[in-house]
Amino acid sequence: MSADRMLLDAVAFAARAHEGHLRKDGKTPYVSHVFRVCLIVRDRFGFDDPRMLITALLHDTIEDTRTDFDDVEEQFGPEVARWVAFLTKDKRLQDPEREKQYIAQFRSAPWQVQVCKLADMFDNLTDIDVMPAERRKHSLSRAEQYFAALRQLDAPEAQQAIALVGALIEETRARLR
Repeated sequence: MSADRMLLDAVAFAARAHEGHLRKDGKTPYVSHVFRVCLIVRDRFGFDDPRMLITALLHDTIEDTRTDFDDVEEQFGPEVARWVAFLTKDKRLQDPEREKQYIAQFRSAPWQVQVCKLADMFDNLTDIDVMPAERRKHSLSRAEQYFAALRQLDAPEAQQAIALVGALIEETRARLR
């Protein structure tokens, strides 16, 4: 199957998996988030690797839908399934332990996966103004925590993404003061 076809299949897969889910504003279809993350990877960060774009589209499917690792692996192969798993929180754990494990997980991921996480953060930060006011500071705090884990990446390919997310965190922090 061609890379273009796989990407289009991932768009449809994500749309079906997130059907009926809404963003925190209670109005926006959740799938718009994964589409935006994919576009950020490609258009803001400058990567056109189909594996990265598919991972961006599927990054929340295992965590937030009835999709499991095997479903992703069957449809998109073992590498993409592993990459999506790096971006999946274990919801069986309590929050502090879950976050600690999640950060260790994406820190140990290939740089391409880390760029997808940076794109996820970038989109969540651009969307922060439409979420309930009481959740904004928590969302920013999480982004800062994740960014602290990723800002020292050695991959030269990731430096532009790191700089863009860092600037957006600073801008968001100033706006929320």
